[in-house]
Amino acid sequence: MNRKKLFILMILLLSLVLSYGCGKKAVDAPGDPREISAEERARLAEEERRKAMERQAMEERRLQEERLAREREQTQDERQAQEIVDEILATRIHYDFDSYELRPEARKALQQISEHMKRFRELRLVIEGHCDERGTAEYNLALGERRARAAYEFLILLGVGSDRMQIISYGEERPLDPRSNESAWAQNRRAEFKVLQ
Repeated sequence: MNRKKLFILMILLLSLVLSYGCGKKAVDAPGDPREISAEERARLAEEERRKAMERQAMEERRLQEERLAREREQTQDERQAQEIVDEILATRIHYDFDSYELRPEARKALQQISEHMKRFRELRLVIEGHCDERGTAEYNLALGERRARAAYEFLILLGVGSDRMQIISYGEERPLDPRSNESAWAQNRRAEFKVLQ
């Protein structure tokens, strides 16, 4: 029986030794701030400050890029608006003798003006009616008004608001060409456009 007891005792000792070797070791918690050295805390604080500065710099860069994009857009819109104004100011439509009927090329020019006015809602126009020197001053004032009104009404048909346009007649008072011949008269029978500021 002694052998049996000895054998059991050896097995118990062996199991005790093995269980001691397989036991869990205590591990320090890495995030416990009480156990972090002052040097490590300073390093972590510096790293957090650097990350915050990077985030702030990125946000400032993003805001600056947005602002520059808006300025470029605004500048481009202003340039386009000025080009449109210049184009409108350069537009003249001409009429036949003693007529205020719009020619096909005049309708095409008015179509272009209406598209510009629809795009740039702040544009407002004065449409000026002009005549050549033939006829009385009163008759030419009335004819100049009918010419300006024909352009005005066509622009309304194209969708331009009447509140954005005015008409005026100068009759024969402002000729483009002061000569008294058919070429000069053809140039003087016209409507012109001014942009209101």
